[in-house]
Amino acid sequence: MTDSNSWDWSVGKRQIADIAQWKAEFGYVEEPYASPDGEKIAAVIKTEDMEFSACENGVAWENTFDKLWFLRYSPDNRLTGLVSDGGEWTLAVDGEAWENRYDFAWNTIFGRDGKSMIIMTQADGEYSVLINDTPWEETFPYMTQLSGSDDGTKAAAVVQTVRFSEGDIFTFQKGCYTIAVNGEAWDMNFVNVYEPVFSADNKRVAAQVRTNLYDYTIVVDGEPWPVSYPTVWKAAFSPADGSVTAPVKTPEGWTLARDGQVLWHQRFAQLWHHAYSTNGMSIAAIVAPKYGRWTVAVDGTPWKTTFGDLVTDLVISPSGKRVGCVGKDSNLCTVAVDGTPWDIKCDMAWAPVFSPDDQHVAAKIEKNGQYTIAVNGKPMKTQFKNLWNPIFSPDGEKILIRAIEGSGDKAVYVRRVLPVTEIIG
Repeated sequence: MTDSNSWDWSVGKRQIADIAQWKAEFGYVEEPYASPDGEKIAAVIKTEDMEFSACENGVAWENTFDKLWFLRYSPDNRLTGLVSDGGEWTLAVDGEAWENRYDFAWNTIFGRDGKSMIIMTQADGEYSVLINDTPWEETFPYMTQLSGSDDGTKAAAVVQTVRFSEGDIFTFQKGCYTIAVNGEAWDMNFVNVYEPVFSADNKRVAAQVRTNLYDYTIVVDGEPWPVSYPTVWKAAFSPADGSVTAPVKTPEGWTLARDGQVLWHQRFAQLWHHAYSTNGMSIAAIVAPKYGRWTVAVDGTPWKTTFGDLVTDLVISPSGKRVGCVGKDSNLCTVAVDGTPWDIKCDMAWAPVFSPDDQHVAAKIEKNGQYTIAVNGKPMKTQFKNLWNPIFSPDGEKILIRAIEGSGDKAVYVRRVLPVTEIIG
């Protein structure tokens, strides 16, 4: 979670950078990225010497590289990118490359406060993980689905522990994959393993596993649940008591299970993407009450409103009392909050954002190639060429807008703080 208390919340608009000037100066400029606090914007550029660097607020990094990609800001507003230097890959932070180098590196993950950074690495056909430029002691012949703990000090990934040839289906069926946490692999192997997740206290890990060709279950810290299912989806830890829940398929339909026991007695045609409130007292999930209709269920009870195409970007408010999502029907998107869709139809809508006091909901929307922000279902009159997700002030009374105004040789990046009342009237 980004700490925005120290940001500038003075009402008004400031021009941060002239984006059009970058293209005139560097020629080659990739997609820009804005910092969480809105004070900086950056993009990958190519120099006259055909080397890559990053331009931030119009100023290029001093260091250049063979290649730079996956440019991202950390939650504490530092600019990072995966770089190739002399054919070796690592992470660069504010232009300074880490010391450890590899044949390839990818998938930057940040801790909640941004102080910790994690990347996946590969060298000489062996995979590993680098946390704050410190590598795992162990390497593996295959690795995927990297995840990080909330504080960024730990990492978990799906790893292969038994080598086998592509056609060796018999060894594969015995189980060759497991989870490694900070380089330490679980003792038990499985046919397949998916989506490791950390507990809120960063001490435990759960994952979905396929125990044979037909059965799936959840494994917590290397110990499988005592029951199997035809299919399961991503697990989650309760912030309240540390129990583990996961969507599971039963003969009667999909439901939510906790520690191997049925938690929700309702059955659905599908159930996934479940999430907890911060206090762990409420659970919401995307569900299909019947085939082809999608909605949200809160503590097992589905909304009456349903969508025919999809429901995505499920979000629970800070108090856990409100729930929002993006719904799509007949190829048009909207935002739904507490079971009521906004009176907005657009080409795209992004995940709703709740104010810290639960009183307001904002979302980025796009229609006919133009972007704007809607608050409580009311869109701003101003439209933008590009736009990042809105952020509420800590008191919930203001909203930060990070946007590119104009296009072509008139494109500028602006940082604007508005009172919420100015949008909703």
